[in-house]
Amino acid sequence: DFAGAAALQCKLLGLINALFSEVNPIPVKAAVSKMGFCEDYLRLPLTPMEDKTREVLYAEMRKLGIIE
Repeated sequence: DFAGAAALQCKLLGLINALFSEVNPIPVKAAVSKMGFCEDYLRLPLTPMEDKTREVLYAEMRKLGIIE
């Protein structure tokens, strides 16, 4: 279903971009933590997600109904 896959990718593009806005796994860990599955704790040399990009990530997650 090429058309369905393309539509889904377009729908999720904002979230995809937010999840890759910083070095992996920083945004993924922030997202999973916001969903309540773990703590947002990273070992060095990784650092917490920047506030500006974190808010973009959370906004995309809210828009898709992943979080409230």
